[in-house]
Amino acid sequence: MTGRIADPSLWRAGTDRIDWARAHMPVTVVLAERLRRSGAVAGVRIGVSDVLEPKTAAVALALAEAGAEVTVTSAGRNTDDEVAAALAHAGLAVYARADAGRSEDRENALTLLDHRPEVIVDDGASTIRLVHLERPDVVAEMRGATEQTTSGVRPLRRMHAEGALRIPVIAANDARSKSLFDNRHGTGQSVVFAVADVANRSLRGATVVVVGYGRVGSGIAEHAAALGARVIVTETDPVAALQAAFAGFPVRTLARAAAEADFVISATGIRHTVDVAHLEALPSGAIVAVGGGVSQEIALDAALAVGATEIARDGAVSTLRMPSGSLVHVLDDGNCLNVSAAEGNPVQIMDLSFGVQLASVEYLLTTPGLGAAVHELPRGADDEVAAIALASFGGTVDTVSAAQREFLASWIAAEGDDE
Repeated sequence: MTGRIADPSLWRAGTDRIDWARAHMPVTVVLAERLRRSGAVAGVRIGVSDVLEPKTAAVALALAEAGAEVTVTSAGRNTDDEVAAALAHAGLAVYARADAGRSEDRENALTLLDHRPEVIVDDGASTIRLVHLERPDVVAEMRGATEQTTSGVRPLRRMHAEGALRIPVIAANDARSKSLFDNRHGTGQSVVFAVADVANRSLRGATVVVVGYGRVGSGIAEHAAALGARVIVTETDPVAALQAAFAGFPVRTLARAAAEADFVISATGIRHTVDVAHLEALPSGAIVAVGGGVSQEIALDAALAVGATEIARDGAVSTLRMPSGSLVHVLDDGNCLNVSAAEGNPVQIMDLSFGVQLASVEYLLTTPGLGAAVHELPRGADDEVAAIALASFGGTVDTVSAAQREFLASWIAAEGDDE
């Protein structure tokens, strides 16, 4: 066994949990079996850099069983030691420990890169960016990567615009089978449930300020409202703000909304979205949490720098005394709460997302000539993921008739159409 994990003896408990997840991931199973039969990943070195929990592990094992040489890493705050032990016991190289700090996380990611992966399956683009910065010799041999988050696709597009991206990357995040379900129905539910559980508070009657009304933020707002919260939305994009208004939510500036918040949930994936002034504007005793995906989305570093102090810690809840004297309760140090302090998104949702990741890996490896850019997963592959998932729910879709195809293919007005 190669790797760096906390406790190899935990493998049995981790294996049981992975097996349970796999039993509820029909899309992943079907697409992984196709990869095995086709040999598309046989002998390919694949690095998986993602939240390490049972659902992710099921995908890593599926790739290994299809013939890939799989190496896995994850940040300590996103690592389940039982799952890491199970993957290591199965023969995968795993570099992840739940108690690892940032320096060890970086070391683990660099060690994964020392395995010289040809493909990276990433979450947040942290490892894709790291390989460009620290291992240019590895980048030169890579066949590409896939990225499954909005906060990861954003910097990759920036890299491409600046000429810094050297490999093709499939934006798994942008596939409809991922973005229309994972962000809204998956993260929306799991973040709200995590906030309620970690804070040990009911949301009924509480004022919840949701910062950002993108795919994640809209899901958070919807699920918080369903639990009886009074939801206020803040946005910088006027179109997204208008969407929130049409959904029935009051839209305010964060500076104004903070003053009446019981909870603030940031969902932008942008550093320092909730800044020191916003924290000072909160009523004493308010709770803040993150459903985005980047470090310091809540500006805790800046707050500590201007004199805020931690005066208490109870599990994943820390209490800061701000310079003004008010108290702010921070959930899990401002990490992405649904994965750092809870079980992540529901298994059916992640089955869709990981199905898209597998389809992206297949497309990457079987499509010659992809240039160094961020590419969309083709519509046909995306539709196939959705069709497999729909069948698992017992659903079927209609087919387009010959008459409909004829109409869609023509630009000439048919007899009887309005001229």
